[in-house]
Amino acid sequence: MILPDSLYENYREALLSGNRNRCQSFVQILIGNGESVENIYFHLFQRALYDVGKLWELNKITVATEHMATAITEYLMILCQQELFSTQRVGKRAVIACTANEYHQVGARMVADTFEMHGWDTWFLGSNTPSKDLINLIQDKQPDLLGLSLSIYFNHHHFLRMLTQLREAFPDLPIIYGGQAFRWGGSSLMSGYGNIRHIESVITLKEFIENYSI
Repeated sequence: MILPDSLYENYREALLSGNRNRCQSFVQILIGNGESVENIYFHLFQRALYDVGKLWELNKITVATEHMATAITEYLMILCQQELFSTQRVGKRAVIACTANEYHQVGARMVADTFEMHGWDTWFLGSNTPSKDLINLIQDKQPDLLGLSLSIYFNHHHFLRMLTQLREAFPDLPIIYGGQAFRWGGSSLMSGYGNIRHIESVITLKEFIENYSI
């Protein structure tokens, strides 16, 4: 799907103004036209939230507006839920979480939903996941893969601390990571942890899942 610029701009305007009903109508029209949830996530939700984040960084919108846009997006993602579990299960499992002190969870939720669309069973832990609790859950669920999300660059030290603890507990567990924090660099710091990969976008994630083998 290549979203017409006029449609996208109208959607983004409705999102920034807090017009949830209008945003919902855009999503319902796309679903009604047969667009895949993956395309809606990437070409509409992710693109709009990236723009919102840039506007916040430039002090052109307030934190309240950024939070409002995120909340609307999470609501809209619920509209797509019925598509997530219609895919035949493939017998693979993933745990998706945000690191400690990370409160932006919508990107991680998109990752969890994308795995579900490809038949995986996922456990989405949301924001601010303590390392100890994450380790306990991994021991209980025994996933095939772990995904970590980081949105705020200044939380890199929390991310690295969690990675160190995870590698001590699970030396061989495949890990993927991503988020807006890595737009500013930091991926080179992960090379020493082994069996870990940076995922840049929903499209990159889709390709990774389709080529993944245990």
